[in-house]
Amino acid sequence: MDLNINRSSSPSDLRITDMRLTSLTGAPLNTILVKLYTNQGITGVGELRDGGSFYYAAQLKSRILGENPCNVEKIFKRIKQFGGPARQAGGVSGIEIALWDLAGKAYGVPVYQMLGGKHREAARVYTHPGFTIPKEEKPGGRTLGKYLKKRVDEMGFTMCKTAIGIETVQNMHPDEIVISAPLGRLEEIKKAGEALGKHWSDPGFYATADAEAFGERNWGFTEAFREMPFNFFRVTERGLDLYEKEIAEMREELGYKTPLAIDHIGNLNLEDCAKLLRRLEKYNLAWVEDALPPYYVEEYKRLSQLTTVPLATGEDLYAIEGFEPLCKERAVAIIHPDVASCGGILEMKRIGDMAERQRMSMIGHMCETPIAAIATAHVGVATESFIALEFPCPDVPWWHEMVLGFGGPVIKDGFLKPNNKPGLGFDDTNDELLAEHVLPGTGGVWADTDYWNAVYSHDKKYE
Repeated sequence: MDLNINRSSSPSDLRITDMRLTSLTGAPLNTILVKLYTNQGITGVGELRDGGSFYYAAQLKSRILGENPCNVEKIFKRIKQFGGPARQAGGVSGIEIALWDLAGKAYGVPVYQMLGGKHREAARVYTHPGFTIPKEEKPGGRTLGKYLKKRVDEMGFTMCKTAIGIETVQNMHPDEIVISAPLGRLEEIKKAGEALGKHWSDPGFYATADAEAFGERNWGFTEAFREMPFNFFRVTERGLDLYEKEIAEMREELGYKTPLAIDHIGNLNLEDCAKLLRRLEKYNLAWVEDALPPYYVEEYKRLSQLTTVPLATGEDLYAIEGFEPLCKERAVAIIHPDVASCGGILEMKRIGDMAERQRMSMIGHMCETPIAAIATAHVGVATESFIALEFPCPDVPWWHEMVLGFGGPVIKDGFLKPNNKPGLGFDDTNDELLAEHVLPGTGGVWADTDYWNAVYSHDKKYE
């Protein structure tokens, strides 16, 4: 009988021997892939959250070398302390994803099977309008609705999301008073956004050592991302009319049959959020996302009692502890973790199971490459509370080609179906393609990380 067992490796003797990184741009945003190498020749691939730093993973290399990658939870608990909110969790999460890929290959089973098996055959995917809407087109509801309808009709998606903020509406109607704010504050935030946009749109910025450029970016970050209550924006009745008009036009283009969610509604305090959401109830939104920071648990609970629009948040929360207050208080209808920043595959599965016990559903945030998308799909098919995962870049032509051996397009007809191959289910990354999209100044595909082999510290959490 033993002769009939297909042993992909000798799992008990497997050891991590190296870790390398690839920083990409335009995939659809800047993102970082991580690959773990072993003494038996098999590798595992993971991904850091979009917009993060290679340092978040590199600092962990010496802490995982020599470990058996099949001991996923043991290693996760060892490195968990080095994660934090949002992008700061990318290193821990990316390595955890790569560990599951390795463990599946070592034992010859797909990741979803190691999570307990499937509740469904494929993970539903919801789409965005895309990143390549011509700049000359008006950035409003009608344009966004037209492109969403195109994705539904031509690519088979069955759910949609887009972003439209109250600040966007103000910019679209400069002669109208959409927002009442301390004089000069709107102009200051717009200037900060332009400073950030200038740097984010220039891949070469990430390789610069220009202190002046960094100073401008840091100022822009501080001003543009000040928390909602501290900007003291108030939306006027005219502003509510104009925002509602954009959503109405979006629905006119898309129709009401397809679920529609809205993200980034603007820098609003709780009271004005409630006023705006009550205006939007008639448009049957699937959810409104990140209306407030995700740790505003009491405020979310109050806001959910002031509107019938479902609320979603969580892409910037880390580990199950980050989601416990929201679930315990049932403060939102939907939790929204990102596999590349919540702690990885098993942690996302645990978060979804916790939500299920509170009769809350889970939507997967995803703004990265096929690696994070496939990892999310493995969680999705194995978690009953899972509804769908995000796909923001239906117009990036090379997105599906970043992995080899998956067996066709990663997303097809609005679904991502994990295959039966071991691990995440693809043979390798398309390194020739990746080389064409490497972030300048980051060392190329699977750049050497030997410097980090011996970077270590006394990591004990108590004395």
